Amino acid sequence: MKKIYFIAEAGVNHNGDRGLAMNLIDVAAEAGADAVKFQTFKSDELVAPSAAKAEYQEDKSNPNQTQLEMLKKLEISEGFQKELVEHCSKVGIDFMSTAFDSKSLDFLINDLGMKVNKIPSGEITNAPLLIHHGRTKNKIILSTGMSTIDEIEDALSAICFGILQKDGKPSAKVLDDLYKSAEVKDELKKRVILLHCTSEYPALDESINLKAMRSIRDFFDLSVGYSDHSLGIEVSLMAATMGASVIEKHFTMDKNLDGPDHKASLNPNELKNLVELIRRAERIIGNGEKAPTLVEEKNKIVSRRSIFANSEIKKGDQFSLENLTLKRPGDGISPFRMWDLINKHSKKDYKKDEKISQNEI
Repeated sequence: MKKIYFIAEAGVNHNGDRGLAMNLIDVAAEAGADAVKFQTFKSDELVAPSAAKAEYQEDKSNPNQTQLEMLKKLEISEGFQKELVEHCSKVGIDFMSTAFDSKSLDFLINDLGMKVNKIPSGEITNAPLLIHHGRTKNKIILSTGMSTIDEIEDALSAICFGILQKDGKPSAKVLDDLYKSAEVKDELKKRVILLHCTSEYPALDESINLKAMRSIRDFFDLSVGYSDHSLGIEVSLMAATMGASVIEKHFTMDKNLDGPDHKASLNPNELKNLVELIRRAERIIGNGEKAPTLVEEKNKIVSRRSIFANSEIKKGDQFSLENLTLKRPGDGISPFRMWDLINKHSKKDYKKDEKISQNEI
């Protein structure tokens, strides 16, 4: 089985604190995650001063803050992010960050060398940003929370426009025609992974609909993964067994810290346990080919049967169902050849319970 790419989602759980962010990187690396991911945004360009917070944000942050005020405290500078990249390189883990605007995306790719782009669920209708993602050469992970099949299709159409470096006006018809062209299908397969996601923190069991991950895989013929906002680790493990090639899960140093995402995140021990169990799941799932494993080969002879003499047989006697039997071990003539022996004349003497020679066939 191809290794599942595990993204430890730090998000904004650094609370704007440099030391806390570095600790999150260390925890993700120690857990065995492939990448640790943050968020890059300009608060003033992301939300209007009047924008309300999501319900889950209200519950976990200062109720007197607006969404803009909350996000300003979670915004990290370019210099801060450069330090994060250096620390990721030092401890051996990939750095990722979700860009919420084109300038941030350019900074992450051109200045920080990020190789994999993540498009969050909330930006799936942001056509200009989607086109900009397509114009990069990076792999793209597109989160699909809150989305219909049609909306995912529209988003892929915009990404296609960028992939083909098209100029002019990306009208609905132009995007639709591009998406249907054979020219972009291979590019999408090479570059895009769709993440199933439920955009709620925490996501309740009845809202997860994990089978939808397979549905979008089959509909779009693209690799899929799962962005897990549920409590605990069970859903991520289920996604691993259902074909996820990427799994993303929020984590924190302390669930009791102030901030919008801490309470629905894993603590360090839970994160490490999840990654270990996913790696075990990879070994268990295997490659899908039905064939004896190496450990089974040594058991075949012990467990299977061969053809034996059921009584004393003299040279020249005819083999019959009465004087033949099937017993272990299975290193002789296969029971499937029993009928080939019937009525043949024995080439040698056999004692009871002696294995019939391959030379008799």
